[in-house]
Amino acid sequence: MKTLFRRTLLSAALAMVAMPAVAQTVPPSPFTRTIFFGDSLTDGGYFRPLLTQMLGPNGAIVGQFTTNPGYVWSQHLASYYGGDAAPAWSGNNTATPTPRSGDNWAVGGARVGTSAVGGLGYTPSMTAQYQAYLAAGNTVDPGALYTVWGGANDLFAVQANPAQASAIIGGAVTAQIGMIGALTQAGAQYILVPNLPDLGLTPDARAGGALGMAQGTALSTSYNNALFSGITAANLRVIPLDTFHFLQEVVASPAAFGLTNVTGKACSTAVQGGSSLFCSPPSTAPGGANSYLFADGVHPTTAAHKAVADFAISVIDGPRLISLLPQSATTTGRARAQMVDGVASGMAAAEGDGMHWWADLRGQQQRFVKSSGYDGMGGTGSFGIGWRSGNLMYGAFAGYGRQEIDFGYRRGDFRQTDASVGGFVGWAGDSAWVNGQLSWTKLGYKVDRQVNLGPATRIHSGSPDGDNLSAGASAGWTFKHGALEHGPVVAVLAQRISVDGYAENSVQSTALAYPGQDIDSLIGSAGWQASFALNDHMTPYVRMTWDREFEDAPAQAWAQSLSMPGTAPYAVPGVAFDDNYGTVGMGVRSKLFGMDVTTGANVTVEQKGGSNTTFFVTFGGAF
Repeated sequence: MKTLFRRTLLSAALAMVAMPAVAQTVPPSPFTRTIFFGDSLTDGGYFRPLLTQMLGPNGAIVGQFTTNPGYVWSQHLASYYGGDAAPAWSGNNTATPTPRSGDNWAVGGARVGTSAVGGLGYTPSMTAQYQAYLAAGNTVDPGALYTVWGGANDLFAVQANPAQASAIIGGAVTAQIGMIGALTQAGAQYILVPNLPDLGLTPDARAGGALGMAQGTALSTSYNNALFSGITAANLRVIPLDTFHFLQEVVASPAAFGLTNVTGKACSTAVQGGSSLFCSPPSTAPGGANSYLFADGVHPTTAAHKAVADFAISVIDGPRLISLLPQSATTTGRARAQMVDGVASGMAAAEGDGMHWWADLRGQQQRFVKSSGYDGMGGTGSFGIGWRSGNLMYGAFAGYGRQEIDFGYRRGDFRQTDASVGGFVGWAGDSAWVNGQLSWTKLGYKVDRQVNLGPATRIHSGSPDGDNLSAGASAGWTFKHGALEHGPVVAVLAQRISVDGYAENSVQSTALAYPGQDIDSLIGSAGWQASFALNDHMTPYVRMTWDREFEDAPAQAWAQSLSMPGTAPYAVPGVAFDDNYGTVGMGVRSKLFGMDVTTGANVTVEQKGGSNTTFFVTFGGAF
């Protein structure tokens, strides 16, 4: 019976280890892989096979430096981005670890540049981890997310040998910068580098009283300053993660994170060596995995690891979300150009020369849930006057619109307002026609970016301005067959959109600043349109075009940490949209109470990951 129980426990534990770290719907990943180098904070189970040999079946539910069998931050992060945080190798009491198939090379106890032999055998340094990664036949993937997090064990070495503090810290910092430089030189574009948390807040430091806490904080500060000063001096681009201030914020407001104990240890000190590596549910305080901050003297609990992963995700996703602001303006700019084309067509179809007026109301939905998560809608009102003299038409207009866009996946939202002025000129002959237009739009945004940190939620806000300068032209040929008119149509729309840079209204570790964005769009369209006059007062029409965006979306989105002002701006992959799609426009031109009335809709089709839909009604007449 006992043997059966152990086998059942082992099977259940292994199943838990194999399951995804996060079981939730997430946006498509911008990265090809997630690859980790580090120490016990990132270790995904390097020692677990060895512990299973030592402890039997019960070894399968321990083996990570947390409240086992909970996940560590690297596993949550990898799951979110569709990557792999399973161990790349395993310890086995020899100097040659056993190869495995994962992308997590981190090893508990690892120093940055110095390999050692610990209580469980060979402990490769982070430098050795990178060398082993290359030796295994891997190349540096420019589309992957690399994480390089270390230095804590070097500071523990300093505590054991204070006289060598300068040499130990200097050597570790040099080795870590060298590793980052090697990755960069080999082609890595996205390297996440967390700084060290405030070790003065750990239970082990608290055991030393005020002096111990002060020393821990001083050591962390010294290492972090040296590391990021060196990164800046070497002109290396990394994604910084300010875990130092983040830990301070959690300790200052534990209730927001669902924590009730931020000073003690969730794992019993009776476990081997007092290390969370051996911590299991029976040796964990009731509910401790989710209510305590620390599993042992230095390592986070399951809940704390989840918060760190969410923090990293927010820092990566933040600039990608803000890059959607000019994209939304591009979409509303095209809807405005379609409105002007429709007005010009209506004037061409009207009888008589002279002055004309029109008013246009539009409702628009932008829906890109599948490709980027965002979704929203809004409305625009426009008014204009024009003149017709023979075949020539010209006019001016003004309009105001507002869009409410949700970033999706509980990441916040933004409001876009746009005030536009513009003019157009057109010529319509018996068969051919051509229109041109020019407009300028003042853009305003109210952005509320939501940062989810486990159960905690933060809102970081900002209000950048911008503008959109647009120029467009369209032309076509009309074949007439009684009540039926049809023919080819071509169009081009160029937009130059600028959005001001801004800093979020917070000094918390999760707050970011964003540089200005200048986006070019050039959309070419070609297709066919047709109309059929049912009577003197009603003419349905349809227009179908194939469209292409000729300008490339920015390959990267940028941001800068506000709590680490000395760090350089960092880049993450930009958000890509489908460059080729179709547009179907349909509606009815009619007479109502002596006015020309056009109602209809424009819908994009075959647009990968999303679509834009506009419903409108246009009223007009002659003075």
